[in-house]
Amino acid sequence: MTIGNYYELEVLREVDFGVYLQSDLGDILLPGKYVPGGTKVGDKVRVFLYRDSEDRLIATTLRPAGVVNQFVSLTVSDVGPHGAFMSWGLEKDLFVPKSEQSIPFQVGKRYVVRICLDHRTDRLIGVGKLRAFFSGPGDDVKENQEVDMLVYRKTDMGFLAVVDQRYSGLIYHNEVFSHLSVGDEVQGYIKKLREDGKIDLGLGRPGVQAIEDNKQVILNNLAMNNGFLALHDKSAPAEISAELAMSKKAFKKAIGGLLKDRKIELVEDGIKLSR
Repeated sequence: MTIGNYYELEVLREVDFGVYLQSDLGDILLPGKYVPGGTKVGDKVRVFLYRDSEDRLIATTLRPAGVVNQFVSLTVSDVGPHGAFMSWGLEKDLFVPKSEQSIPFQVGKRYVVRICLDHRTDRLIGVGKLRAFFSGPGDDVKENQEVDMLVYRKTDMGFLAVVDQRYSGLIYHNEVFSHLSVGDEVQGYIKKLREDGKIDLGLGRPGVQAIEDNKQVILNNLAMNNGFLALHDKSAPAEISAELAMSKKAFKKAIGGLLKDRKIELVEDGIKLSR
């Protein structure tokens, strides 16, 4: 049993300022403002364990942004001489020591950190230096596999993202056709597993399903524009990206499918819905 996790704990006794819960770590206070209505001795309550501003082990029914050993995107609420404080859903902000920041954190900005237990102090802290927490992809990771991604850094090559809370991968700039920022959570897929253990990522869904998705995007845009789009296979990639948030290659595959399905027609200055 560790702090930074949720547990179902039994109510041991009531006091004027809350209830005490029985646990392997001793009796833990759940302050009165967090006690669900009608709770009585013997009931079990789902709580999150952490240390409050006075360093007391305490329980809460509030739901923080994450649990221990999880990567989360948080906003900085304050910065002090020894580190930054990040809002994460509890009364006590998550502290990120200066020594654990990959770059100096600034108030109001979002950063991705890993929630960790500092074993020296038995307190939860945020760690912004993420590299040490990633492992190489295992045998269960396959190309074209759908994954959850959490963008944690922008580089000259693209966006680095946490993959399924386990790995790190790169989304190249030429794979991004809509606004993407640090802290964004997006769905994507593993585009390529490199021999050096690195992972190339793609947005959206791969293969045939991606073509079907793009076909529907084009049909939706045609419907919203009176059945006509001033786009064709000679259009500049930037025009296609701005209008449809897809690459020119993906656009050409999709209109090829729509022509085959007889849902669109090519005209001199674009495409239009078939009658």
